[in-house]
Amino acid sequence: MTRVRDIAAYLNAQTSGGNLDAAVGVFSHVVTNDSRRAMPGGIFVAIKGAQADGHQFIGQATKRGAIAVVSEQPRPADYTGTWLQVADARVALARATALVYDHPSRKLKLVGVTGTNGKTTTTHLLDAIFQAAGGKTALMGTISYRIGEEQVDAAFTTPEAPEIQDFLRRAVEAGVTHAVMEVSSIALALHRADELEFAVAAFSNLTQDHLDIHGTMDNYFAAKCKLFDGSIGQRPGASVVNLDDPRGAQLQALCTGKVLTYALDAKADIMPVGKDAARNFGLDGLHFTAHTPAGDIEINSPLVGRPHAYNSLCAVGVGLALGLELDVIANGINRCTGVAGRFERVSTSADDVTVVVDYAHTPDALVNVLGTVRNAQKGQNGKRGRLITVFGCGGDRDRTKRPLMGEEAARLSDWVIATSDNPRSEEPLLILNDIRVGMDRIGKNYELVVDRREAIFKAITQAKPNDVILIAGKGHETYQILPTGKIHFDDREVAREALLERRAKLG
Repeated sequence: MTRVRDIAAYLNAQTSGGNLDAAVGVFSHVVTNDSRRAMPGGIFVAIKGAQADGHQFIGQATKRGAIAVVSEQPRPADYTGTWLQVADARVALARATALVYDHPSRKLKLVGVTGTNGKTTTTHLLDAIFQAAGGKTALMGTISYRIGEEQVDAAFTTPEAPEIQDFLRRAVEAGVTHAVMEVSSIALALHRADELEFAVAAFSNLTQDHLDIHGTMDNYFAAKCKLFDGSIGQRPGASVVNLDDPRGAQLQALCTGKVLTYALDAKADIMPVGKDAARNFGLDGLHFTAHTPAGDIEINSPLVGRPHAYNSLCAVGVGLALGLELDVIANGINRCTGVAGRFERVSTSADDVTVVVDYAHTPDALVNVLGTVRNAQKGQNGKRGRLITVFGCGGDRDRTKRPLMGEEAARLSDWVIATSDNPRSEEPLLILNDIRVGMDRIGKNYELVVDRREAIFKAITQAKPNDVILIAGKGHETYQILPTGKIHFDDREVAREALLERRAKLG
């Protein structure tokens, strides 16, 4: 049984008022920073955020049964309950939840994957490896949160600390042996991952994204480093690092304990065998031998492209760091069919064009997926068509990447249709004008089409035989956030409708 007194001591809090010997329950949202979720016997953490000040909702939390408040501010004269004053409320939120739930991350093998691109696919590859090892698994990431066979859609890539700790608590109760989660830079900066003890932490890459949050690439990288340098509470048991990334060697230098590196080009612990092994990843998947300190692994995966080769090597590294057998690692990777919206082919053999939907929403990710298509087109026996790209950029997000993505799309495509992504509160045409700046630098054929459905239909119905149409930016998402509100929108559904129309016209 955890008492308020125990939490106060763990947080090194100054206490006043109320009953320090009151027992804190063990249930979902027992510690929360959302007053709407406060429950009898729970703790409310008042956090002053950019949009709202949690101190304004202390009364609501108290009415719902919260027995104590944690805050960076002194106790108000009119508050009669137990008050715990701390130096950092966000750190306290994570630490208090971990204590109440008895540190569930210590009771299973927890793996954290961070980086700009590749987190989702890498976590799914790892989940497949853990299942191949015979374990019961849990996965938390951009698409969903899953414990065993129970799954719910994800609200955030990495949710608030109470949600993470509660997820792991329930995973432990369900008998989970291995859990893997995506760890975003925003979550690390906001202390959501504090008090998590990772058996392995993995770094995929660092490319431009979230500068609206972090300001500079150095700040962005510093947030990622928190997963490895112990500033979230404890260093990981082992680290896996991509040495082809310019920041890889810098990150490797600050890691302690066991470190495994991987690369396609640089010399690393885990890398393809043979000079040209990583040069020709086609539409038929990945087929190469990975050399590791424990021996060679044959990769024969249905996943397509160089980015997925990196994801696979990263997964190999994590598997080795956990002491798994080579055949188990290979079995997991080779049977993983991929992730919804990550280079997902929507067209079928009945179509005379190829349509691919991908989540690429950063300059580097877009370059990677376009390069994957270009490389795959080389092996089409002289039937190579054009590459048509449909993409947009999110509103209320990093504006600096818009012209960069426009430039890369125009450079690597034959025809670009820039359209709306999730414009949110911004005027969609203004976002497209930001993208236009980059496309004008290249001078290739492009169009601006505000309506995303119209843009997808135009690309598919006006394509020529053997063309490849890439629809980028939203991937698995089944919604679009417009200035007027949120609507249902799925790139894959719209693309299939357009393909049906194309087939009908062709007879």
